[in-house]
Amino acid sequence: MNNDSLTRIAGLTVGHFSDTRRPTGCTVVLSPQGAVAGVDVRGAAPGTRETDLLSPGNTVPHVHGIVLSGGSAYGLDAASGVMRWLEEHGHGLCVGPVRVPIVPAAVIFDLMVDDFSQGGLRIRPDAHAGYQACVDASPAPVAQGNVGAGAGATVGKMNGPNCAMKGGVGSAALTVNGVTVAALVVCNALGDVVDPLTGQLLAGARRSPDSLELLNIRQAQLAGHAMHSVPVGSNTTIGVVATDAVLTKPQAQRLAQVAHDGLARSICPVHTPLDGDTLFALATGTSAHAPDMMLLSTLAAEVTAMAVVRAVQAATELRLGQHWWPAMTRVPHAE
Repeated sequence: MNNDSLTRIAGLTVGHFSDTRRPTGCTVVLSPQGAVAGVDVRGAAPGTRETDLLSPGNTVPHVHGIVLSGGSAYGLDAASGVMRWLEEHGHGLCVGPVRVPIVPAAVIFDLMVDDFSQGGLRIRPDAHAGYQACVDASPAPVAQGNVGAGAGATVGKMNGPNCAMKGGVGSAALTVNGVTVAALVVCNALGDVVDPLTGQLLAGARRSPDSLELLNIRQAQLAGHAMHSVPVGSNTTIGVVATDAVLTKPQAQRLAQVAHDGLARSICPVHTPLDGDTLFALATGTSAHAPDMMLLSTLAAEVTAMAVVRAVQAATELRLGQHWWPAMTRVPHAE
């Protein structure tokens, strides 16, 4: 089977936990043998854990997993379950007689994706969710759409949350000259999603809660359209870009930085005061290829943009009581 997703990178597995009680969940990228990592945070409302240790000047050389979770700051608890699973399986940083798994994490805000009838706001990913995502992890092609951290993801909230559409998880991979770069993105953007190759508006803010007509945030803002109030931090696109090339920590950080170009090509607006956009980079070194950073940078931006597009392409419609988040496939001109 052709694998066109993050798990094309040898040494990485991906698992999802999707909560059946409310649309939320978490997605885990495991690198049990350790991977060199970097991170770059561009949004002004991030929710993260263990990002400081990824600084090139800090000591710890490898991570053993990355958690992408729903649940806003509550969802950071999922990383504790991932640490427990890794410890039980003998993985982690060796510190004397103890192994300490290094598991950075980032979250999206999906607490408002609910019918508000059964106390759903208190349902969010926890340590059990993170552990179960590890149990689910495999090298198989990554499941995309309304799964894991993408279960409650929505896009296009600048005309109010009731005019948003369904986001989700997307993944893509490219191999050039024997080196592979791949990305996995959880798209929960404030802005619209556009096809970077054609400029076509794919999904985003609708003109009204009962309409399938897209507003086009960029054009509306330039025309002076007054946007509805959006809760702070109610958005955020997070993800992982990975390569099988051999990278240093500074090079991994650079890969995370340039991957944000892919977000800028496919989400408009992006990196807003109300998004916590965060991208991690992983390098497994399994190809044994020395890095061509110019090529890797090009590929990182490309696969990140592809993953964003695939997130909305794979997403399916969600209805909860009176609330409706249509999928891209329902928009007449988004075919």
